[in-house]
Amino acid sequence: MANQEFKVTTSLKQGLMVEAETRGFKVIMDEPDQMGGSNQGMTPVELLLASLGGCISITIAAFSKAAHVELKDVKVHVSGDLDPDGFMGINKEVRKGFSAVRYEVEVVTDAPEERVQKLMQMVEDRCPVSDTLKGVGVTGNVKVKVSKG
Repeated sequence: MANQEFKVTTSLKQGLMVEAETRGFKVIMDEPDQMGGSNQGMTPVELLLASLGGCISITIAAFSKAAHVELKDVKVHVSGDLDPDGFMGINKEVRKGFSAVRYEVEVVTDAPEERVQKLMQMVEDRCPVSDTLKGVGVTGNVKVKVSKG
């Protein structure tokens, strides 16, 4: 199967509030009041953690049948350590992004633990967001449009 390109467009709406859109779906991101935002949505880093938790959950559901695990409930708790001094430019020695990301999965099932462990190995091997967070190059360019008026 050939690569598929996934596209998201973000638009700065007001202050620090941003709207992201893809395939007709929209998500609002913002910063809390104490960071200069208006607290209208998750921060981008919270949304990144949510993406990891969502991808793990979806991967569990997608491969549970192959692992012979009937799911009754799945919860994924994701946390990350981030020092805002890096982003704010206060301390140039501090990483701008997360220094660590952790997750804990709660699976409710009647399946034996060895099957659940097999399923979790499949998740670790196949989760696209987890794989991306382990390291991928990020590139960018800028297109400047001069405002007239």
